[in-house]
Amino acid sequence: MVSQKGLLQLLAWTCLAFSLPASGEYDSHVMIAPQSPVVEIGSNFTAMCVLINTSEATADDLCWRSSDTLIPKEQYTKINESAVNVTITITSETHPWLFCECKKESSPYVMMHQGKFIHGIILEKGYPPEKPENLSCVAVQEKSLISPQISCTWEPGTRGSKDVITNYTLNVAMLGETQKEAAKQNKNGIIKWGVFPNHMRLDIWVEAENKLGKVESEHLIEESEWFVKTNPPTDMKVIPEKDFPTSLLMKWTRPIAKEYVKLMYQIRFCSNGSPTWTNVPSADIGKEIQSFRLQYLQPDTVYVTQVRCKHLREGYGYWSNWSTNATARTPEDIPKSRPDLWRVITPGDSRNKRRVKLICKDPVLSNGKIRSFDIRVQGTEWESILINSSDSDYNSNPRKITVLREIDLSDRKMAYIEVRANNSVGKSPKAVLVISKTAHEPSPVEGLKWWTHTGQLWLEWQPPNITPGRDAHRCNVTEYIVEWTSGWQMDWQREHGNITKTTIRGSLEKFKRYNISVYPLYCGWTGKQVTQEAFLEQGVPLEGPSVRLNGKPGSNEAELVWKEIPQDKQHGFITNYTIFYSTGTEEHAIAVSADTYSYLLKPLSSDTKYMAWIGATTIQGSVNGTEHSFSTLKYAPGEIEGIVVGVCFGFLFFVLLAVLLCIYKKDSIKKNFWPQIPNPGNSSIGTWSPDFPSKADTPKENALADVSVVEVDMFDGKSVFEEDKASLPLKKDKYLSEEHSSGIGGSSCMSSPRQSVSDSDEGGDSSETTASTVQYSSVVASNGYKGQTPTSLPQQPTFSRSESTQPLLDSEENPDMLGQEGSRQSHRFSRNPCFRRSPGNEDSTNSADFNQLEMEDQEGLVSLRFCPLEEGSQQTTPTEEGQSSDWQQSEPVSSYMPQLGGYRPQ
Repeated sequence: MVSQKGLLQLLAWTCLAFSLPASGEYDSHVMIAPQSPVVEIGSNFTAMCVLINTSEATADDLCWRSSDTLIPKEQYTKINESAVNVTITITSETHPWLFCECKKESSPYVMMHQGKFIHGIILEKGYPPEKPENLSCVAVQEKSLISPQISCTWEPGTRGSKDVITNYTLNVAMLGETQKEAAKQNKNGIIKWGVFPNHMRLDIWVEAENKLGKVESEHLIEESEWFVKTNPPTDMKVIPEKDFPTSLLMKWTRPIAKEYVKLMYQIRFCSNGSPTWTNVPSADIGKEIQSFRLQYLQPDTVYVTQVRCKHLREGYGYWSNWSTNATARTPEDIPKSRPDLWRVITPGDSRNKRRVKLICKDPVLSNGKIRSFDIRVQGTEWESILINSSDSDYNSNPRKITVLREIDLSDRKMAYIEVRANNSVGKSPKAVLVISKTAHEPSPVEGLKWWTHTGQLWLEWQPPNITPGRDAHRCNVTEYIVEWTSGWQMDWQREHGNITKTTIRGSLEKFKRYNISVYPLYCGWTGKQVTQEAFLEQGVPLEGPSVRLNGKPGSNEAELVWKEIPQDKQHGFITNYTIFYSTGTEEHAIAVSADTYSYLLKPLSSDTKYMAWIGATTIQGSVNGTEHSFSTLKYAPGEIEGIVVGVCFGFLFFVLLAVLLCIYKKDSIKKNFWPQIPNPGNSSIGTWSPDFPSKADTPKENALADVSVVEVDMFDGKSVFEEDKASLPLKKDKYLSEEHSSGIGGSSCMSSPRQSVSDSDEGGDSSETTASTVQYSSVVASNGYKGQTPTSLPQQPTFSRSESTQPLLDSEENPDMLGQEGSRQSHRFSRNPCFRRSPGNEDSTNSADFNQLEMEDQEGLVSLRFCPLEEGSQQTTPTEEGQSSDWQQSEPVSSYMPQLGGYRPQ
């Protein structure tokens, strides 16, 4: 339902629409009312669209758009067949363009003339002006008068819009006249007069206005003096008075004549360097004064003073700025407190001795520059110690530490020390310090702990546990001494006996380690100390530890050592060290405790280069030290010596074992390498006869009897063992398979025939070899040799004598010549070197015993051949031409041994 006000607006817009010219001057058939409206953000806005001078469309064909967004039909209100309105809510995001248009499908005419059936307006969005707040105005002093202009400031509204601008105007009404002045930057303005209107009533306000409305601030209706702010007092002076060490006299000049403004004052002061000011109560300050005496000050203290003023009437005017600083020192007075006496105890030069350094700070209430100290140690007279310090040193550090004297004190003795401080006026009360015997020091505090908070180091402890018998004769704790040291720097402060929690009031530095100690004092008797290390603030260490090797690295281990980081570079408590070592491709890390300064790295790879470094860690972070490279050995120290010693011991053990084995097996070794040659003297060949053999021999069928050969080479014994080794193994099996022992009573003439040890190319030595060859004999069985068929006639063993130097049985060397053996058999038998020649009968043959020893070693076969001779017979040796001569008379059979040697064929 349309309201009455809305109907009137619509009626007005309709009249306006129909009053437009029919054609020519206004070509569009659609019009929006109102034109270019200013709308308030957050309110509802209603616009009407009217069709004029056309019958091609009706109100049902009209639609509304906010820029490109179509407004829903629910927000439309149809007025009549040619008019429709829309209601929208204005927000800061609402698009400023609002369009009304006719649908294209209304008629062909509308489609062809679309531009005549659309109209748009621009919405100016904004807020109505807000009421200015906190209006204040001031008229400052210029030279000796009040300025003829008044300046005002206020707080404009927080809401604003770039489309709707708000303007501010400063208004001042006086005596019915209003003076306006446009504001600058919307928050301040100035009203000017020719002369300041003293004692006139002023009405001041601010107007804020824009297209959406106008509003006024609260009115300031006050006397003109209410807005006055004078300059601060000038010519400030502070005068100390010698007879009044606790007061200072202040004087100044008023900034403006009292005919214009009557003034009141405010005074404040502080000690030099203090950040806190002390205000003098207003009730103690008179009106219209130009001097004031500060009282209850500390003697010999520098004070800074300031003064300001304002209108005398309460609530009128503004306080001026503070005057410039005026400084003065109060006169000296007698010291009112004791000097701060303390001691530093270190071990003495000898056993059971202590070195005590007595130190002191000026009294808190020294009331002047301390020029000397009087000291007395128990049993001595008072001694005066002068203090040489300039005034600048005193002003910069009035409580510096003074070393009084040093004394040597036995552990079994106590000391009672008294000290007084003197200034130019008098002496201070005396301070007393008692140093107990080492074994009788009073009990310490308990449970000392520390922490940091708001940039300060806090301490807390529990009172000492009084020990009966040791502490009973003394009083309770009267004071606590809190001491902190760092290197050569030290300081201390005193706390009352009932305080167990405090902050260190001295100047502490960040990242610096301090030893904090707390001592209880029992009426001057010093108790045992309790000490802890602390930091005001911890940080990352400045540097890491430098690592090096301890000695030389081994093959699989290396010992790293490093030193503690200097305390001034630690910047905190070291929580742990981290050992890093790397081969270049693989890195390892090992964490160790903070009290570890060496570590054995193992197992490492031999013959490998390593890089090692150490990292130091605090609660704030870690930093790595310098790197150190090393290479492990290929062999561990002593490893090569161990191998050599082991090999030597092994070789010695082997030799010892071989020697023991040789001793244990000496008989077997002797039998194999040095076989025993039977003694021919013990042979039964002397009683043996071919006609009466001692043992029936059963010759093998088609085989020759055993042949025994003794070859003795007197000059070339080496050839037996060296040359025969190459030839005998080839024939060894053949000889052993074809021959056997003759079984003649254990005779040594049992070796097989063998090839001569001499080569054919040694013809030059034939004469020598022939001369050294011993005659030998052969026993040939009646059976055929090597399978030859003997004759059918029974044959007897034949004994042949031969002086030939040729080897026996050449057919053994050449089996292919076996067919010729038959024709040569008689000749071979005739050249048997072992025979018996009877004098005068060269063809006769005698039976000879043949003994043969055959010794075989690993390399080959050694044959020993010998022929026993009967007693009285002579030995015949071959001549150079190969002929034999009669043998010489030999020794009895039981006495001669075989002759060893080699045989060289011609």
